[in-house]
Amino acid sequence: MKNKNNVFSRRHLLGLEGFTGREITHILDTARSFREVIERPIKKVPTLTGITVVNCFFEASTRTRISFELAEKRLSADPVNFSSSGSSVSKGETLRDTVRNIEAMKIDMVVIRHASPGVPLFLTKVLDAAIINAGDGSHEHPTQGLLDIYSMREKVGDLKGKKVCLIGDIKHGRVPLSNIYGLQALGAEVGVCGPPTLMPRFIDDVGVKVFTRIDEALEYADILNVLRIQLERQKGGLFPTLREYHDQYGITMARLERYKKDWVIMHPGPINRGVEIETAVADGDYSIILDQVTNGVAIRMAVLYLLSGREID
Repeated sequence: MKNKNNVFSRRHLLGLEGFTGREITHILDTARSFREVIERPIKKVPTLTGITVVNCFFEASTRTRISFELAEKRLSADPVNFSSSGSSVSKGETLRDTVRNIEAMKIDMVVIRHASPGVPLFLTKVLDAAIINAGDGSHEHPTQGLLDIYSMREKVGDLKGKKVCLIGDIKHGRVPLSNIYGLQALGAEVGVCGPPTLMPRFIDDVGVKVFTRIDEALEYADILNVLRIQLERQKGGLFPTLREYHDQYGITMARLERYKKDWVIMHPGPINRGVEIETAVADGDYSIILDQVTNGVAIRMAVLYLLSGREID
């Protein structure tokens, strides 16, 4: 496996906007090689020996943080974990000073999650390290988008012409845009569905079909990526109750069985069971949710490797 810089020559991964289908396919194909690695009895390769990666998480995370740390260890990199709680940030230190002090310790890559959109881009202007966006506010979450797309491709093959619908909180999540940009680059058709109050103002400008009724979305799509209701980002009043949201937009087995389709059901997690999706669907035969989690490690291994600029035979 070689890092072919004529295919992928980016220095950072800030989002999937502007990525070509060729670039995304190269990441997915690279991840497929690393997917084989993590199925081995010894799940480790020396690819990034000597590379130090700092995981800077200014927001809570379970899957993404663990997935990046595992990916780094599988590649033999040296991970260092940082959280704002208990750090100098809590004493008033600026983000700029914090990350520049970390870089002064001679690190190579930074994985950053932050509540403010644009923070990963800002870091590219003040650091020499490679920057990977692990989620910036309600902007993008590119490695989640990539692992979702990888999981779809693994299940159904070529995504050109396939119809995918994102269901739920489109406005406050960072998963939707990364899915939309990545899927469109590969030739898929993309729809979004949810209450009008959970649709961003710009949604008509990104080339997706917009549905406000769940039955229209189910008629349209064969792949559903069900999104979490981002209660922590909402100010309230966007829908009456969680029960009513579930009644109107929840993905249930009864709803799915109205259509004679071989469904593919996804969810980036964490799941609010009984709100956006019922347990019978989340744990049922249509679900590839746990496959997404496994594939996340392979995708993040691929991203770390490609951004490192290293070549291996």
